[in-house]
Amino acid sequence: MNDRSLSSFPRRLVRAIVALLRKSVLLVLLVVVAIVVGRAYLSTSGPPLRPWHTIVPEELSARAIEHEDWRGWIAAENTMFEDLHRRLQAAMDAGDRTPLNRYNDASRVAPMTYGRDWNRSYVLEPAGAPVGVAVMLHGLTDSPYSMRSLAELYRQRGFVAIVPRMPGHGTVPAGLTREGREAWNATVDMAMAEAGRRATAGHLPVHLVGYSNGAALALLHVTRRIERNAPPDADRLVLLSPMIEVNRFARYAGLAGLPAVLGRYAKTAWLDLLPEYNAFKYNSFPVHAARESYLVTADLQEAIDDLVAQHRTQQMPPILAFESVVDDTVSARAVMSRLFDKLGGRDDELVLFDVNRSRALAPILRSDATDWPLTLLQAPRPYTLTLVGTTSATDAAVVARSRRSGAAGIDTRPLGLAYPRDVYSLSHIALPFPDDDPLYGNRSSESGALQLGGIAIRGERNVLVVSQDSLDRLGFNPFFGYMAERIAADIHGR
Repeated sequence: MNDRSLSSFPRRLVRAIVALLRKSVLLVLLVVVAIVVGRAYLSTSGPPLRPWHTIVPEELSARAIEHEDWRGWIAAENTMFEDLHRRLQAAMDAGDRTPLNRYNDASRVAPMTYGRDWNRSYVLEPAGAPVGVAVMLHGLTDSPYSMRSLAELYRQRGFVAIVPRMPGHGTVPAGLTREGREAWNATVDMAMAEAGRRATAGHLPVHLVGYSNGAALALLHVTRRIERNAPPDADRLVLLSPMIEVNRFARYAGLAGLPAVLGRYAKTAWLDLLPEYNAFKYNSFPVHAARESYLVTADLQEAIDDLVAQHRTQQMPPILAFESVVDDTVSARAVMSRLFDKLGGRDDELVLFDVNRSRALAPILRSDATDWPLTLLQAPRPYTLTLVGTTSATDAAVVARSRRSGAAGIDTRPLGLAYPRDVYSLSHIALPFPDDDPLYGNRSSESGALQLGGIAIRGERNVLVVSQDSLDRLGFNPFFGYMAERIAADIHGR
């Protein structure tokens, strides 16, 4: 190669790189266009939007919530619910008033069929003088109902249980086309301020309990306080199915909703349009909610990484977390790698509920999804790791195998129960609910209301008005008693 060729080589390299970048940008644009066009086309079919998809409740803004106290929040919430009920009933037609529509007051799935509208924020007071305060945060598309059993657990042990409703939840799915993480964070701050007010008077401990997206919000609240050089206002964190990492699609979910700016394609603002037969959780799911859930986890990872970089992880309060090893909503492995492996200390514990490894079910389980926990207890960790599962392939008796922080050996504790024969794993939605839950359980004594967890039926496809997948997905936790025992021991510091 001569000198002239050498001098022209950098220019040729630059031109090649520029050409490659142009092709890459063009390819990305083509993919985006294909997604938008495909979504627009698909939106012209399927069920039409109903009033609960188009009527958006008038919630307090994040700024207004920041300047509001608990009493003002409840007053505003009551006004919003009353206004929404009037608007919704006026917009519904005869075809909407079915026995399986939660917005039909006469239906079997109306909230009041379950004795109380658990969609609203509430406080459970103990019988005697309080010994502590717990703030409990529900998950995405959920409502304060999901914290009902845990709130009662805390109340029975002398705690005041404060359960706020996150903006956009507990009303109509359309609420989540507008509300997002700023209002959710403001609501957590407001509820924790109320907890602090109650705790200060009696020098009481404060527990912050979060489920799914609520767990991410709880962690974000505490980590951001530490970043601001403010002391944590929670003495302990209890997390269920924590949303540490969601699937990658959520990052780009906003693209799926782009055609919605044109009225004809308004349905592209929704990832799911389903009948609303669950009294306390949305079945329809808007694009905006997926995007906001991803941004919550992104904010949380940034806050965790900042604490690690600043060597301030020791300022975190102790964490007790429960997670199913298989979870179709969040990444169970990320709970270890991106939370406990970064923040975990000697006072922290992660409890994993394993799959049913019985001889009958093991052959039908996907090894790539279920084998990863098998070696977790082989090496010690800075935190305690507990794996709850079957004794062996031939013994369905459930044991809890624990490796304490830095311990050389594994402790095994029989739990006195068996893994249900017809259950192959827990699910993301199952953890907060006992088997006698009136909505998600399978052995409630309450009557009148529809109990989704008690429906176990078989038949032909394309017959049911509800999703067969939703009926098959486990809705209650067969190990709730063990989990409640662990949380109760944590309450009293044992």
